[in-house]
Amino acid sequence: MSQQSAEQVLEVVLPGAVEPDGLELRRRERPVPGPGLALVRVEASGVSFAEKQMRKGKYFDQPPFPFVPGYDLVGTVAEVGPGVAATLVGGRVAALTKTGGWASHALVDAADLVPVPAGVDAAEAEALVVNGITAWQMLHGFAEVRAGQTVLVLGANGGVGSLLVQLAVLAGARVIGTASARHHDAVRALGAVPVDYRDADVPGKVRDLAPDGVDAVFDHVGGPGLVDSYRLLARRGRLVAYGSASTKDEPGSSRLPVLKLVVRLLWWNALPDGRRATFFNVWAGKRDPARFRARLARDLGAVFALLAEGSLTPAIAARVPLERVADAVRLAESGTVTGKVVLLP
Repeated sequence: MSQQSAEQVLEVVLPGAVEPDGLELRRRERPVPGPGLALVRVEASGVSFAEKQMRKGKYFDQPPFPFVPGYDLVGTVAEVGPGVAATLVGGRVAALTKTGGWASHALVDAADLVPVPAGVDAAEAEALVVNGITAWQMLHGFAEVRAGQTVLVLGANGGVGSLLVQLAVLAGARVIGTASARHHDAVRALGAVPVDYRDADVPGKVRDLAPDGVDAVFDHVGGPGLVDSYRLLARRGRLVAYGSASTKDEPGSSRLPVLKLVVRLLWWNALPDGRRATFFNVWAGKRDPARFRARLARDLGAVFALLAEGSLTPAIAARVPLERVADAVRLAESGTVTGKVVLLP
């Protein structure tokens, strides 16, 4: 490899609202980290639902086009800027980035880096960053799932859904998971009772399994079906909405579907029936950076510990070279895979 190529960064650019083939590969000079920053040599970055929305211009707080997507990453610290401990260099780390992860190198605020346990596969660790922290904080934070409860996970074969199932099972809960029929064996293997989401009466199927209602519902779909999720709750049950997949192709404002969802949840919370609902966003609390980072390090550290000890198995649908990003995006959006598609620079 020439000195020039060694000093270059390969990155994926989203130029506008394009199909996967419209994603662009760009090489540029390797950046030098400024004060408080670290340059991370990326080993793995994932394809999330957020990027699908961003590609359509529908993610509620995405930056203006063009930009480099990539919601999270795992890699090794290659260089640090002024004010950052030199001992970080060579360390394996993970980071939530929201954008910028689809690259061979990424500049990250050093304070946002979370250590990755030694010996852990980079792709497996990556599949637990945004997905793992989302699942952990929803399950143990708001819903407070505990042994003996029954929970419903929509999209139980997905990146977040498959981790929700495993974490709920580890907590001693009974899990019902929706998925297409082709994924039912995988959902059973995770420890959940599968229900076909294409069934004409999904709420009825869930009621047959949990006549008194469920203690928690994790819903990434939103839209009209959110009403069914709320009605399936037992008294003092918890509904956690964390997306609006059903509205991803609707024209108009990217913020309006989320706003409608949040207003509906607030209305339900005003009802005197003991049930509670929330919209989960992994970036909530970012206005208090120190507290946000401490919680992220604690919770992601707990998830990584389960991975290291073999108690948690991330579902990896495919490992795809960064140069084949269009293939990776198409696969992730195909609805045919279980788990997360991971890009390998």
